[in-house]
Amino acid sequence: MSALDAPAQAAGLQHGPLVSVHGVRKAFGRGASATFALDRVSLDVAPGEFVALLGASGCGKSTLLSLIAGLDAPTAGTVTVNGGAALMPQEGGLFPWLTAGRNIELALRLRGVPRAERRPEAERLLSLVRLDGAYAKRPHELSGGMRQRVALARALAQQRPVLLMDEPFSALDAITRDALHAELVRVWQETGVAVVFVTHNVREAVRLGQRVVLLSSRPGRVLREWRVDLPQPRRIEDESVSRLAGEITEHLSAEIRRHAGDEAEEAIDVR
Repeated sequence: MSALDAPAQAAGLQHGPLVSVHGVRKAFGRGASATFALDRVSLDVAPGEFVALLGASGCGKSTLLSLIAGLDAPTAGTVTVNGGAALMPQEGGLFPWLTAGRNIELALRLRGVPRAERRPEAERLLSLVRLDGAYAKRPHELSGGMRQRVALARALAQQRPVLLMDEPFSALDAITRDALHAELVRVWQETGVAVVFVTHNVREAVRLGQRVVLLSSRPGRVLREWRVDLPQPRRIEDESVSRLAGEITEHLSAEIRRHAGDEAEEAIDVR
């Protein structure tokens, strides 16, 4: 049975979206010199849903994530997030002078968790991302993949119903990225959090998402969506993943050619 069929997911769909983006435009600058990053974007995310947001570099994916996170405001349109969202940035954003556990405890402190409860909760979250025993380690003592697990645990510590992830695995090697794909799916299924996952890697989007949303080149608009009715766990090399990734890549390639010419094909990542 696919994640789409899970009872918790189905129940969530009956209660309306957690995230509602309606007619959003985002411009940087003013007047004739203004540059539009997003134009008339509308997108809903249901409770517990995993949405992969895909597009070429510069299409406004990260801008949209910032709007959902509340870090910026749209020029026009509305963004509504019920219960708030936690953001996991591309590089993790761990404080190097704090241990892994203390990085997580900082998020717990900001959430108002009493001091006596912070360490046990931090250790529980480290266990959730399979980093038992890493509480006292500083970021420089951890591998890239381990640092991203700590960043994921810290984002989950905020206890928001929506988790925003901005290309979190793009700097990792293929083997580490593959392992973290599996871990993320497990954590998502165990926690029931809704995920909006930004990537420019087509196969990554298909492997992880229940729905893949393709944005146009700047200004970003929703070009097309695909429901991914494939059971989890999936593998990058699965024939069904490759087939759907190929279909999406054709649409992405056509969009990039339309805006920037054939030389822009190198901006597409299908690994």
